[in-house]
Amino acid sequence: MKTAVITGAGSGIGQAVARHQAKEGNHVVILDYSEEAAELTAEQIKSEGGSAAVIKCDVSDTESVKAAFEQIETVDILVNNAGIAAVGNVEVCTPEEMDRIYSVNVKGVYHCLHYAIPKMVANGGGAIVNLASIASKVGIQDRFAYSMSKGAAHTMTLSIARDYIDKGIRCNSVCPGRVHTPFVDGFLEKNYPEEERAAMFAKLSEYQPIGRMGTPDEIAELIGFLCSDKAAFITGSAYDIDGGVTLLR
Repeated sequence: MKTAVITGAGSGIGQAVARHQAKEGNHVVILDYSEEAAELTAEQIKSEGGSAAVIKCDVSDTESVKAAFEQIETVDILVNNAGIAAVGNVEVCTPEEMDRIYSVNVKGVYHCLHYAIPKMVANGGGAIVNLASIASKVGIQDRFAYSMSKGAAHTMTLSIARDYIDKGIRCNSVCPGRVHTPFVDGFLEKNYPEEERAAMFAKLSEYQPIGRMGTPDEIAELIGFLCSDKAAFITGSAYDIDGGVTLLR
């Protein structure tokens, strides 16, 4: 049984990834700032016959991540999913907002790579997937800080793939378009009156040329493949899963 460490698996894409990894027969270790949300995911996995553990962890905090990985004996798979969003151009983005996005989306990925990779090296290899975004590749309006962070996730992927190719470690990234997660529903609820939400949901869906948003399970399937032995010849790649957004840009 392989050990798969998933960050931010309390909801959305991370939750789907954790469930998929468990169904593949892997022991899932969930690292999440919200212990309560992570426990709900773990309980769901166990109810489906899977194996899961929860470690409360703030990926932006060095000591928190160090302490989390000290509790994990072996790391075969790492999925750096935890992340936060930001809206605004460079004029709107404050120094505080820039630091907040950097601390989670960039330094958080670094922290987990820094503490997981020695365990993978000692174990003879492993597979890593970083959650990047279409924002890593194309300009998206009013996403300055977020795009910065996802560009960093993409280039960290390339560095890890190059530096550890002779250590049996593969590292890839996935670049989703808009995915229908609780974040989307919360965004609509917070910013639009009830009578306008259906129209805005349709507008958000139509942004993807395929005519809809992706689902967390679809992202989890791709990540599952990249983490599996079926993808043994793939490293240093960034996979678009965006309903045709980058294709038609």
